[in-house]
Amino acid sequence: MWKELLLSSGIFLISGLSVAGDLEDSIPLSNHFIHQLGMEVRPAYIIPTNRFLKGENDQLKALRGGLSAHLRYAFKFSASSCVDHIYGGPYQGIGLAYYTFGNQKEIGNPTTVYLLQGGSLAKFDSRLTLNYEWNFGLSSGWHPYDPDNNPNNVVIGSKINAYLNTNLYLNWVLSSQIDLTSGITLTHFSNGNTRFPNAGLNTAGVKMALIYNFNRNESFFPKKTQQPPIPAFQRHFSYDLIAFGSWRRKGVVFNDNPLASPETYEVTGFNFTSFYNIGYRLRTGISVDGVYDSSANIYTEDYIVPIGGDDPGYTFYKPPLKNQLALGLSARAEYVMPFFSVNIGLGANVIHGGGDLKGFYQVLALKIETSRNSFIHIGYNLQNFKDPNYLMLGFGYRFHNRYPVFYR
Repeated sequence: MWKELLLSSGIFLISGLSVAGDLEDSIPLSNHFIHQLGMEVRPAYIIPTNRFLKGENDQLKALRGGLSAHLRYAFKFSASSCVDHIYGGPYQGIGLAYYTFGNQKEIGNPTTVYLLQGGSLAKFDSRLTLNYEWNFGLSSGWHPYDPDNNPNNVVIGSKINAYLNTNLYLNWVLSSQIDLTSGITLTHFSNGNTRFPNAGLNTAGVKMALIYNFNRNESFFPKKTQQPPIPAFQRHFSYDLIAFGSWRRKGVVFNDNPLASPETYEVTGFNFTSFYNIGYRLRTGISVDGVYDSSANIYTEDYIVPIGGDDPGYTFYKPPLKNQLALGLSARAEYVMPFFSVNIGLGANVIHGGGDLKGFYQVLALKIETSRNSFIHIGYNLQNFKDPNYLMLGFGYRFHNRYPVFYR
């Protein structure tokens, strides 16, 4: 599913698909996109979050540094368009990267394919801006944990893992075609709690890139008097309905022994969010969140202590259905950009079956537009700000959407 979502989203980006809608709500744009091709390097420090990274590996030394090389395509709107001024020079595209962490045998040298989007946070002059960027994708080529052949690697449990990255950087326009970028970057790899172990790998580093703009010239740097008028935003309420599903692994502590269930558990749910659309870039609201987590409150009663090296024996049991259902309320905020929205939520279950379903939960999600009112939803649920919970892979539909339509 992850590969299909990423592929369809990448095709959507590269084609520059526009969103259709009512003409009266539209903002006409320049028909020109600026197409970019970039090459980037990112040396990074590996954050030592567990014993494997600290030196309990075949090399008997800490894994301290990583390096990645990136090839990226993106397109952005003309500087004379309303969209460029409303959203701060947004760009979007797709990237390919190769990573090395100094221990190919035990952890591998993964390759990553990812979506990217960024824009400007501050403009110092016409040639220098402070920008942000996020990347989201899939990585493969890992050497995951194996109790017999790779027992030290408690960091990565899957051959394919999610990739999350955020950047803050300076962008210098060197000429009408060439940009130079340099800044800081944070990266996270994990499998979203779909397999054990799932400690994940985190890095912090720097980046530097050269970007070639194929069809940009001085006309793409309009004077202030040439900037297009930006229509006033019509504030309004809209309503997002999302259905999602995923799978997860689960463990319990029994008689002070941490036990991992050999089973995979399904998760399904929905979100219904009432948003107040404050402006072009921001909407906030309250969400009703329902979930069925078939791993919630599982337990075991027959743990057998191993004797003479024999494997332990234990069976996991599911509680009644009412102990695996929950209904919660969460506060939501959503940062809106062309084609994408990033959603965060803080909430708590108000009706639940106790145990694992108590406490607070947090949501981080990406919404990828597929039409004016429909979108793909890729999210993650965290519990009590620290415990990994489950993925949220699904689709959504937006009711009473009054956002302007973007045309190529």
